[in-house]
Amino acid sequence: MKEHQIVIIGGGTAGITVAAQLLKKDKSLDIAIIEPSEKHYYQPAWTLVGAGTFDMKKTERTEASVMPDGVKWIKEYASEINPDENKVSLKNGVVVKYEYLIVAPGLSIDLDGVEGLREAMGKDGVCSNYIDPEYTWEVLQNFKGGNALFTQPATPIKCGGAPQKIMYLAAEYFQKHGLADKTNTIFATPGSVIFGVKEFAKTLMKVVNRHNIAVKYFHKLYKIDPKEKKAYYKLTATDDSQCVSINDDDNRVGEEVIGDATMVIKYGMLHLAPPQKSPDFVAKSKIAHQEGGNKGWAEVDHHTLQNPNYPNVFALGDVAALPTAKTGAAVRKQAPVVTENILHMIKKEKKLSDAYQGYSSCPLVTGYGKMVLAEFGYGNKRMSDPLISKFVDVTKENYSMWLLKKYGLPYMYWNLMLKGKA
Repeated sequence: MKEHQIVIIGGGTAGITVAAQLLKKDKSLDIAIIEPSEKHYYQPAWTLVGAGTFDMKKTERTEASVMPDGVKWIKEYASEINPDENKVSLKNGVVVKYEYLIVAPGLSIDLDGVEGLREAMGKDGVCSNYIDPEYTWEVLQNFKGGNALFTQPATPIKCGGAPQKIMYLAAEYFQKHGLADKTNTIFATPGSVIFGVKEFAKTLMKVVNRHNIAVKYFHKLYKIDPKEKKAYYKLTATDDSQCVSINDDDNRVGEEVIGDATMVIKYGMLHLAPPQKSPDFVAKSKIAHQEGGNKGWAEVDHHTLQNPNYPNVFALGDVAALPTAKTGAAVRKQAPVVTENILHMIKKEKKLSDAYQGYSSCPLVTGYGKMVLAEFGYGNKRMSDPLISKFVDVTKENYSMWLLKKYGLPYMYWNLMLKGKA
């Protein structure tokens, strides 16, 4: 059995950032990170990779290169959390004991969450920036017209704006290559709005209308038929007064209705944000919500990020059941709170920081050279940076924000955030 003062599950954005911040505050801490991967990726750039405007190789570094000095790296999969005994079991059978546990393994792609998705993914025009953005770019370049279908799942996902970003880039790509008149760009979502924060939704609807994108609300994807190239949706609207379709009054996309609530859309290309779920070892543990809409996700206080039943357990990043967007920007505000609270507990100080207010950010790419910086907190309350807002209206499309997305944020990620400096 191994034993460490602080055990962090996950060496992604959240795990590395909080470890680096802890060691900056106290180099004497005994910290172990459980992480099986050899590679570490800057995933926010995968949207740009999928549109041919960023090199995939530049999103990748070795895990060893981002591991903070002084951390013990346990290169194995976590398989079980036993918070009653302060133990984490590994896939190889080793047990790791902890005084404090930080749960940050991210989330899992669920290819079985949609019937036919596993066999369809990665071929015949079915692509996902979440899985292989280079194939998305290949699909875009080979597309000759027809229905270009972009779809969002009903589950929580990494960066809720990502399914739209690649769509806007694709629509502009089609326009530049003379395909716009031969193409129906379609966005199908189980949601009822294009974006939850009104100030940004207004701008996004202008982009939707600029490209004549057909938006299908209340469309929950449940099946793909890769042979027929058809996507099947359950219509979740509860009454006739709800807006289900925009920019498709004449049904130019050829949507079929089967029975009362099944909609079928044929596609030439299909980009998915696949269904996503909490890792199994978290979902099956006592630190997860046991029922309700958050079932399986790590249970934490929304402001302290502490588990309500096990005070020496904290969770942050994508795995945490928080009513805000799962983004790297959210981690940047969550990590200092977890760091401070772990140190409070080590010093036996009862007062914990409750500073996390749900901050998250979605750099909404709306085309090549255009971006809207959406920053918000709990309750979809706008939380735009006051300094940036002095110089730029972040609710509008900006070239400067595109430069931030393409150059500024990757630099900040590798050189500041993962080193505990931002």
